[in-house]
Amino acid sequence: MTAHEIDYIIYGEEMQYVEIELDPQEAVVAESGSFMMMDNGIKMNTIFGDGSGQTQSVLGKIFSAGKRLLTGESLFMTAFLNEGVGKKKVSFASPYPGKIIPIDLTNFNGKFICQKDAFLCAAKGVSVGIEFSKKLGRGLFGGEGFIMQKLEGNGMAFMHVGGTVAKKELQPGEILKVDTGCIVGFDQTVQYDIEFVGGIKNTVFGGEGLFFATLQGPGTVYIQSLPFSRLAGRIIASVPRTGGKSRGEGSILGGIGDILDGDNRF
Repeated sequence: MTAHEIDYIIYGEEMQYVEIELDPQEAVVAESGSFMMMDNGIKMNTIFGDGSGQTQSVLGKIFSAGKRLLTGESLFMTAFLNEGVGKKKVSFASPYPGKIIPIDLTNFNGKFICQKDAFLCAAKGVSVGIEFSKKLGRGLFGGEGFIMQKLEGNGMAFMHVGGTVAKKELQPGEILKVDTGCIVGFDQTVQYDIEFVGGIKNTVFGGEGLFFATLQGPGTVYIQSLPFSRLAGRIIASVPRTGGKSRGEGSILGGIGDILDGDNRF
């Protein structure tokens, strides 16, 4: 299926949103929770999957959409169709501080692989599927990087990344080692695997996890400086555990103070 051609503008610096301009009968699909605002004349519909498989049977559509459950996503997506006269605009916002990256799939030979929570929205006709790992090690130890999404087609798609984005152009055979949570996406020519950090001190005291990802070129790789899991972990760690009392982040008296206060609730 040929994807709809859409125009767009990305606004903002750290809390960005993308404004997409739709001609009559053009549509865009998005994950639930990303919608921000739209002009009158745009109709919002809930659809199975990404809406790219109109020629599939009913069972085929259900099976295709059902694979999204493996990534923790909903069976459904939302389509925004311009049913009015003239151009209409619809906007989608970033869920947390970071950047929105436009991906023209024609520049990646029709396929781009990304983290399961990186996808924001895309022109209708772009297929949003699952990229399964063929190696057991990735499945057992890959963590956030195990089940990836694949974006296929010839239209525009938009990804959201946390913090600052780094774009790396890997040469043939060039290897980049990355924390699994910091991977945003890469094109289909990049080889992806999981590697053990090694060393007893690194394993026990390193604090960076037991494994990292190795990405081997050629191809384009996008890296984020602040994956959502890291941000969420810091927020959870800073929540007071003593009924609202807080001694400040990084205080050496935090845990000791709880004992001295006679509060041993953990």
